[in-house]
Amino acid sequence: MDKDIQDRIRELIDEEHSLRGTPGAGSAEKGTGRLGELEAQLDQCWDLLRQRRAKREFGEDPDEASVRPADVVENYRE
Repeated sequence: MDKDIQDRIRELIDEEHSLRGTPGAGSAEKGTGRLGELEAQLDQCWDLLRQRRAKREFGEDPDEASVRPADVVENYRE
């Protein structure tokens, strides 16, 4: 499962890099358009991966981790 999440992260990053290389792609407001969707999905994937690792570290079942809503994970401080 972790590998699937990591693969998805790579796919999203590749698409993000592709879009950022497209003229005009970065001109839209942050949080709107496809770039905003990608950022939200990346936040969710990273959050899920962190949850799984934390559960594993503390002897819990990592499969109990769940995807949190984008508006929740986007407001976390890095």
